[in-house]
Amino acid sequence: MNQLQKKASESYTVAIILAFVGGFLDVYTYVCRGGVFANAQTGNIVLLAIHASKREWAQVGMYALPIFAFMLGILVTEFVKVHYRRTHHFHWRQIVIGLEFLVLCTIAFVPSGKYDDFVNIAVSFVCSMQVESFRTFEGNGFATTMCTGNLRSATELLFYSSVNKDERARRRSLQYYGIICVFILGAICSMQVTQTYQEQSVLFLCILLAVVFALMFIPMEEESSQKKK
Repeated sequence: MNQLQKKASESYTVAIILAFVGGFLDVYTYVCRGGVFANAQTGNIVLLAIHASKREWAQVGMYALPIFAFMLGILVTEFVKVHYRRTHHFHWRQIVIGLEFLVLCTIAFVPSGKYDDFVNIAVSFVCSMQVESFRTFEGNGFATTMCTGNLRSATELLFYSSVNKDERARRRSLQYYGIICVFILGAICSMQVTQTYQEQSVLFLCILLAVVFALMFIPMEEESSQKKK
């Protein structure tokens, strides 16, 4: 894997787009697919515990399945990373984006209600692949499908930038806050779009994923042009 490719997949532009996708999907599954969180599993774990304490085992199963799907997504991502990270034809992260694209295209045509558990499992699976694959932007650790860690990093950097008069820390802090704001924007847009288009609202995300997929080809072209010079 060449360094230009790595920088493309870890760019702030990619981080922003995927944060929007993350916010959109969290609202989509909660509003349109039975009140389940597909991205961050903390909410599902808490809801699972609540229903377990009431011995509502059917509800426990509903929340357990996305959790296990999330775990499986991490394992699959690491498998892809190990086996395809040295390829020169494409970036291994493009496989993740391509799979997410295909899954969202498929669930867009799955009616809500009877098959919601299947959809939530599928979304949790691809969300875990996304968050495991895209863990840094410009060398900074972050998450595309949840906000807690990003909020901590942003506020910590804001403090140190004020104390030490560190312009670089201030810039990084604003970048983190920007990612959080875009995540919120994705959630807001999801609420509006999902109310209108219901299950098929995720097709909008397929456009964004296609953009991310294409962006990771650009440095390869740049590298090729530099060699010609």
